[in-house]
Amino acid sequence: MLSPSPTPSRAPSYATVLRTRHASRTFGAALLGRLSYGMISLSLMLAVKDATGSYSVAGAVMALFGATSVFLSPARAALIDRYGPRRALPPMAIAYALLLSVLAHVTWQPGASGVRLGALAVTAGACTPPLGPVMRTLWKGLVPDRELLRRAYSLDGVAEELLFVTGPLLVGLLVKVAEPAAGVAVSAALVLVGTSTLVASPALRGTGVRRPRTKPLSAAPSRKRLFGVAGLRHAAAVAAGVGLCLGALDLLVVAFADRHGQDAAVAWVLAALSAGSAVGGLAYGAVSWRASSRLRLAALAVALGLSLLATGLSPNVYVLVGTVAVAGLFVAPALTTAYLIADESVDAGSRTQAGAWVNTAVNAGSSGGTAVVGPMLGHLPLAACFAIAAAPVLLCAAFTVGGARR
Repeated sequence: MLSPSPTPSRAPSYATVLRTRHASRTFGAALLGRLSYGMISLSLMLAVKDATGSYSVAGAVMALFGATSVFLSPARAALIDRYGPRRALPPMAIAYALLLSVLAHVTWQPGASGVRLGALAVTAGACTPPLGPVMRTLWKGLVPDRELLRRAYSLDGVAEELLFVTGPLLVGLLVKVAEPAAGVAVSAALVLVGTSTLVASPALRGTGVRRPRTKPLSAAPSRKRLFGVAGLRHAAAVAAGVGLCLGALDLLVVAFADRHGQDAAVAWVLAALSAGSAVGGLAYGAVSWRASSRLRLAALAVALGLSLLATGLSPNVYVLVGTVAVAGLFVAPALTTAYLIADESVDAGSRTQAGAWVNTAVNAGSSGGTAVVGPMLGHLPLAACFAIAAAPVLLCAAFTVGGARR
């Protein structure tokens, strides 16, 4: 069902994607801004903990920041679709960078108020520029060829995966020579410089769809209209299932390592997940597939779920590293396919919102996976917890196949 095309050698390469006019400049600017997102979570958590001396306050502040950033992402994307990135992104980036700078200043010295930090975190999260959805929308204009677009999305997904690996590493290096609040300040600078460079790219000329003034922007009708599109529903459902798997897996890996007395192995296991995802994403984008996008999405979701089931049967940490790496092979391809389906399912004026909904589904699923599996760890065997974590993505795959047949 998923056999590659017999003429893959004629397919354009990743180098072709990057050689496309304005692609490297635009993509590099977006990645620079998105590196901020790879650094901010750890930087802000460490800064708040140092300033308040409380892990609970740090956790609460991060939860508020993450929740407002994730769940308001579609609303910010709607502004991008309505006014275009050149008009909508700069105010978001300036407000976001300014609020992060205030957070850095407040947390530089101990004694900060938890309430004040929470209020700043909520406001900053609400202003987070949706650079990922914007870049995925821009790829459609940069590389209109369908095969080339799939490679561009794969490259984008792998690069984003690597940003969330290198971001914490950079924070770790930074806190050795400066206060954790410096990481928050660097994150503010990165998003401001990256966004400014992005909006200056010639690739953004003419982007954005202005709707008639007689149809005011309304979040509820837009959401209802978008989720009336079957393709977007299926993409968001599988993305949420993948997010649930990943959120649960993070906690399950910690529990597994703890029960085997090898806490230090957690970093290696999670690195194997990221490495597997990067390899899988690059390999997936390099092949021309015959099957439809929805069938590919379902197959990838099933493969991820079955890999997670097998991971729960690992007898030791060494086997766990291998099985988690195998599971990672299907993460980036599944998300790449979900973004592609979302993009091709809606009109040009809603692409950023569609991508943002998939992104929101992943992040919300990740938070939900951690919340659901956490209470089970003290009452069920680890293998059973892995099986429960795998169930949502398998159910979402069945939902997608059923929808495709209809």
